[in-house]
Amino acid sequence: MNTQEVIKIATKHLTSMQGHAFDVLSVSKPISPDAAVNLSKVVSKLSPILGNLIEFNTVEYLNDQKEFTPYGKWLRQDPGFPDAIFQGSITPTPGFEIKAWFPLATEITARFKDSQNHFINDQTHVALLAWLPEQLIFGKPIILDVCVVSGKSVAVARDTHYHNPPDYLVLEPEDTSSRTRNLQQTNTNGYKWQGTSEQFNKAKKIVASWGSDAKKYAPTPAYQTRLRELISRFPYRLDTNFAKMDRIVHSGIEDFKIKVLGINFQGKTVGEWSKILCSDDLSMIKRELESRFKIKEEDSREIIK
Repeated sequence: MNTQEVIKIATKHLTSMQGHAFDVLSVSKPISPDAAVNLSKVVSKLSPILGNLIEFNTVEYLNDQKEFTPYGKWLRQDPGFPDAIFQGSITPTPGFEIKAWFPLATEITARFKDSQNHFINDQTHVALLAWLPEQLIFGKPIILDVCVVSGKSVAVARDTHYHNPPDYLVLEPEDTSSRTRNLQQTNTNGYKWQGTSEQFNKAKKIVASWGSDAKKYAPTPAYQTRLRELISRFPYRLDTNFAKMDRIVHSGIEDFKIKVLGINFQGKTVGEWSKILCSDDLSMIKRELESRFKIKEEDSREIIK
């Protein structure tokens, strides 16, 4: 068995988790329509916690699959990249970076910043798990669907989408291989132009002097030297929104988003529920939740008694 075979088998098992409910936590049914509205606005905050729980459970789930037993076992890395690796006789080491997505939120807020240089052998894939509570805003978390894509393809799509010198630069981390593991830098960063029009024209001439491949991103030392010349001579700001997975424009992730938002769930599509619950019309949200889940003011009075 080789690296790609391990990833292929693990992907098959991960995608079979669609519809699986995680018995790791449960949100109680709100006691009143007003409480339901409040809960709808904060339930997405469970994603970081649930993401960690999904990582634990995913590793345990993969270790239950007999195909892997002769070759090694899955381990969760915390901290470290990726979240799960297959430790054993297979090289390069297969792994998965696991991202939880709550599709009632405005976007996929998880970031993917690791350099293309980490995926030369395409040994790490990204597992994006869309989840919701069983009853939309309460109950146990359930996996709506799973998307697994090549980490290398995500990094390339990200850099291709963002990089546009001199207006926008994607910079590789410095060489920190001599440092201890906790001090090593592995992330790329995005920088947006902040200079004047006159400065921009000067920067454009520098980029034009690079030749016909000037706009094509490369994680190589030679190309990065060119970019660092720009950032040393002209003003740029660090882009804090860089590398959000919803903005990478990766075809596999985009198709997955469309698929998930079209899933019928609790009487409406996930996309329809998202529009309702992200609305500023609290009265409308209250009516929709009260009608769907039979939440009444009497419920709260009974609990108070």
